[in-house]
Amino acid sequence: MAVTTFESTSRFGQAGPDLKLHYHEAGEGEPVVMLHGGGPGASAWSNFGRNLPVFAEQYRTLLVDQPGFGHSGKPEITSQFFTFSADALLGLLDTLGIERVHLVGNSLGGGTAVRFALRHPDRAGRLVLMAPGGLGVNVFSPDPTEGIKALYSFAAPPGPSKEKLAKFLRTLVFDQSLVTDELIDERYRVAADPESLRAMASMGKSFTSAESFEEGMLWREAYQLRQRVLLVWGREDRVNPLDGALLALKMIPRAQLHVFGRCGHWAQLEKFAEFNQLTLDFLRSA
Repeated sequence: MAVTTFESTSRFGQAGPDLKLHYHEAGEGEPVVMLHGGGPGASAWSNFGRNLPVFAEQYRTLLVDQPGFGHSGKPEITSQFFTFSADALLGLLDTLGIERVHLVGNSLGGGTAVRFALRHPDRAGRLVLMAPGGLGVNVFSPDPTEGIKALYSFAAPPGPSKEKLAKFLRTLVFDQSLVTDELIDERYRVAADPESLRAMASMGKSFTSAESFEEGMLWREAYQLRQRVLLVWGREDRVNPLDGALLALKMIPRAQLHVFGRCGHWAQLEKFAEFNQLTLDFLRSA
C-alpha cells in the first residue's frame, strides 16, 4: 500500500482567475476525485485521508478541498454552492489537464458531484454518492434532521463552541468512539477561524436565497444522469436519513443502492474496509 502523508500529497491548483483549490494527490492511472462533506472544520483530508493510500494503489486519486473549506480559497459564493463548487472543480481539472474523472462524494460533496455530472456530463465517469446533499428527499423523516439542526446551531448566537461542534460530530457516526477529543480540537481550530465562519455563512446563504436555492434541489434533475451511480447510505444516518435514498434510487436510470447497518453519515470511516472494497469493485466493474 502506498505511503501517504498530508504533507507529501498536498498540492494547490488554479481553479479560476481568483481561486486556488487545495488538494491531495497520490497514485497513477484513471483519475478519481473525492469530495468531502460540509460542516464545521471539514476538509478533504479529514474525510478521506485514510482512504487515499488504498485508492492510490489502483487510481490517480485526488482529494479536493471544496471552495471555502480546508486550505482552499474562501471566496464569496456567488451562485448556488453545488454549481459554484462544480465549476471550480472543472477549472482545477482543466489546469491539471485531466479530461474525465470518476467522482466519490460524501454529503455536500455528493451534491457537488451530481451537479458536476449534470453540468459537464462528458467530464464525469462513474459516481459514488454517499448520502448526497440535494439529491435525497426525506419521505418519512422530518426536516430539518437532527444533524442539520446541530449544524445550524454551531455558529448561532452566542457563537461557536467545542460543545456545539461535538454535538454535531456525534450525529455523524453510529460508533461514538470515533468522536475523540483530538478530532474535536482539530476540527474546532479550523471551524472557529473567522475566515472559515465567513465562508460557511456565504455557503449557507446559497442554500436559502430566493435566487439560487432551487439549483440545490438536485432530485428534480436526477433523471438526467446517464452515468452509472452507486448510492451508499448508513442505516443509522441522522443527517441525511436512509429514506432520502428512495426517490434518487427511483429516478436515476442506472442507480444501485448499498446500505451499511450500524453506520451513520461517514461510511468511508465507519465501514472503512467494506466501503473501500465496494467502491473499488464498482469503479472497475464491466
